[in-house]
Amino acid sequence: MNDKPIFVTDVERPEKNSLFFDFSNFDINKVLSELDKPEVKVVQIVSKNLKNDWELFQKEFKVIEAAGGKVLNNCSETLFIYRHGKWDLPKGHIEKGEHKEMAAIREVEEECGISNLVIDSELETTYHVFYNPHGERCLKVTYWYLMHTSFTGDLKPQREEGISRVQFFNSKELDSILKNTYENIKLLF
Repeated sequence: MNDKPIFVTDVERPEKNSLFFDFSNFDINKVLSELDKPEVKVVQIVSKNLKNDWELFQKEFKVIEAAGGKVLNNCSETLFIYRHGKWDLPKGHIEKGEHKEMAAIREVEEECGISNLVIDSELETTYHVFYNPHGERCLKVTYWYLMHTSFTGDLKPQREEGISRVQFFNSKELDSILKNTYENIKLLF
């Protein structure tokens, strides 16, 4: 949440500015309010039954599933979108009955005006906590895929989604781009 990690873990990891909770008596509202404090950089919720407690943790949220892609072109450049003042990778909601791989391709095509996408492999799944406009506590689960494309046409940002730019960046430019992106996106690099 707010680029600060929440770990639901069965192993305590010593980390600077980390706050620990025991899963058996944690309060999600307390956890999220602690993350608002500037001195708290990490929250760890320690579990004795990780699989069961992860299911219970998710029940504290409205779960939203999304899919997206880390797309490389024939020059090994990476595709980014610019939205809300940050560089991001294209992604979006999975529609009812839609397979996550197809959703990832559809969302990248819609947000970037690109075609000829092929999935190479599955990447890490990321999680993001936020409040929606109705004040609901949400957990966004994003399934990521490494893709490639032979597309060479003009990219078209999906402006109605708040995207103002779409661009490929080479490996030398990535350091600068990753300084202005989200922590979850950095995990994919």
